[in-house]
Amino acid sequence: MSAAERAFRPGAQRVVLRHSALTRICHGINAVCFFALLMSGLQIFNAHPTLNFGQTTDFARPLLSLAPDGFPSWATLPEAQDLAVGRRWHFFFAWALALNGAVYLADLLLRGRIRRLWPSASDLASIPHAIVEHARLRFPKGDAALSYNVLQKLAYLAAIAAFPLLILAGLTMSPAIDAAFPWLVDAFGGRQSARAVHFLLASFLVAFVAIHLAMVVLSGPINNIVSMITGRYRIEEEGHDA
Repeated sequence: MSAAERAFRPGAQRVVLRHSALTRICHGINAVCFFALLMSGLQIFNAHPTLNFGQTTDFARPLLSLAPDGFPSWATLPEAQDLAVGRRWHFFFAWALALNGAVYLADLLLRGRIRRLWPSASDLASIPHAIVEHARLRFPKGDAALSYNVLQKLAYLAAIAAFPLLILAGLTMSPAIDAAFPWLVDAFGGRQSARAVHFLLASFLVAFVAIHLAMVVLSGPINNIVSMITGRYRIEEEGHDA
């Protein structure tokens, strides 16, 4: 049997190294930090479960209000309402995430892999087709499975762009940072505006993670999870008709 026949026989697969050790480590740290940040952030939000734009709170016309209880205690960290402890958790994991993200971004830049995320003109033209294929749960096979499609590229770039603004908005809520860099408050249009921007960007990242996890499950959870743990990914050859 020829190599071509073996490659395209029913059920043909091959294993490739998809994720480097550094990528896998950074991914794991990101996951832990993200969920700790989310839960501690919800605990901080519960101390004042209302959002406004501007310098002060407008209780009569809030942008969003979950008063009086806010988010349920099981979704917060620590579970008991303790604003000081919640802030310490939040700041610790925020800096851990920022440092880990800097390492990961440096790796992408040094290895030139950041270019893989930049969509080409043909990528942008294929957006309608990509949306239809995703809606039909049809995912690429063969070597195409190793490349980011245009929707993935745009989503990852949006998440990368959101992080610096999210961090700045969070820092703007610190009185110490406000004293050192008063222009930050003006840039966001007030501390309450910074708080709202921080919350909305965090909500966007929650949606990003939720969709990311859904795609992991729908496109092959075992293969995807194993590849993020071991780095090895099984490819179904395009000639396989299953």
